[in-house]
Amino acid sequence: MSRNFCTEVFDRIQVTDDILKDAARLFTENYGIWGHHNGAVGKPGGRVKMTASRLRAECLPEGSQSSYARVIVNGTLAGHAFACRWRYDNRQVCWITQLVVHRDYRERRLATMLLLAHFDKVDEIFGIASSHPAACKTLAKAFGSTSDSVADLASVISTEPDLVLPQTALEYARQHARGVLAASPVRYIKNASLRGSLFDAGDTTGLKCGVDTSFFVDHAEPVAALARVKASGEWPLGDLPDGHEFLLLFDVAREKRHQCTHVCDKALA
Repeated sequence: MSRNFCTEVFDRIQVTDDILKDAARLFTENYGIWGHHNGAVGKPGGRVKMTASRLRAECLPEGSQSSYARVIVNGTLAGHAFACRWRYDNRQVCWITQLVVHRDYRERRLATMLLLAHFDKVDEIFGIASSHPAACKTLAKAFGSTSDSVADLASVISTEPDLVLPQTALEYARQHARGVLAASPVRYIKNASLRGSLFDAGDTTGLKCGVDTSFFVDHAEPVAALARVKASGEWPLGDLPDGHEFLLLFDVAREKRHQCTHVCDKALA
């Protein structure tokens, strides 16, 4: 990667309309296309479009503790990530509301860099809803470690590029996903319906842990990526039905307790 790049982070009130116009353009040109489904809002095959006003309403809601990070490479907006924080069960949630990387700058760890730009050691619960398995894995890589600093997290990522999803994430999601989503100030997260066999033993879609967002984006690229992920190792979130997104939710404090218990058990064995 060229050294001529910079990462910038803005609190909600610092994000100008011009910044959001650039962000909306990045999304529109690089996010995805509408699928061939009756529920699709746009024309099948047409690009999913975004506007600055919609970004502000959905990712930076009034009164929320939200932020925006972007990375610029050689003068080009190469990627961005929106995050929103709220309280649940006396813990701070950090939810990635949107993660987009320019198609010409993918597989360069820019997504991980963007998430680390949002790092706050007070955060204990992390979440994302995404149709792309890479976004879920990136969140796990960025924050699934029990490290308490950006430097330590970056070190873990560099030495363990295939860091697996947190082992206790599914159990935490099963118990707390409904409450975490209900507490969100972000409308589409708050209103998302939990789906998958983790929440409904009768679910036959193949999805293990996800949400129904009725967002019918084309799944050709995510499904191809999912096949590669499954071939290379464990993937605990299941398959991806149309109009749904994977849900990854984990509690780092619980991970720390889990690791401590594991170490103590080994010491006593």
